[in-house]
Amino acid sequence: MDKEQETVENESVTDVNETDTEAGESIESEPQTMGADAVDQEKLGLMLEDARAKADQNWDQLVRTRAEMDNLRKRQARELENAHKYALERFVNALLPVRDSMEMGLVAASEESADVATLREGAELTLKLMADVMDKFDVVQVDPQGQAFDPEQHQAMSIVPRDDVPPNTVVTVVQKGYTLNGRLVRPAMVLVSQAVA
Repeated sequence: MDKEQETVENESVTDVNETDTEAGESIESEPQTMGADAVDQEKLGLMLEDARAKADQNWDQLVRTRAEMDNLRKRQARELENAHKYALERFVNALLPVRDSMEMGLVAASEESADVATLREGAELTLKLMADVMDKFDVVQVDPQGQAFDPEQHQAMSIVPRDDVPPNTVVTVVQKGYTLNGRLVRPAMVLVSQAVA
């Protein structure tokens, strides 16, 4: 029995040693795992800091871009307002000499020694000056005398029976029309021919 007891005790010691060895291995492996976790956490911390830095950088860029867009929008609104406000500035500057010429003509006409021929010449020069200004700004006169009636360019005031011209021909221009850059500003007021019944 002693031998049996001794064998059982040896087996128990062996089992305990094996259990201690396994426990020791698991104890030893835990610090290794914990060390790996610490490294992973450190890496994650660095990655998080990097991501935060990039997020902050992108946020700053977004804020600056929004500010630039807002400034651009305000600048464009201001420029558009000025364009509307001062769109006719060049045209007005070109018309001022015409007005000056008309005022001088009026002063000359009010003098006792006014000469009709001189006044006519001054009026013709003023009209030429006005025509030059209008040409400069692409204001074209619509004078359809003798042309076929065009309802998009002309406005018929009356119909006149005529047998010397084809029907729907402009026979008299009561008031000339004008276009600005090819767009009709005022239609020509005309009398249109009609076939004699």
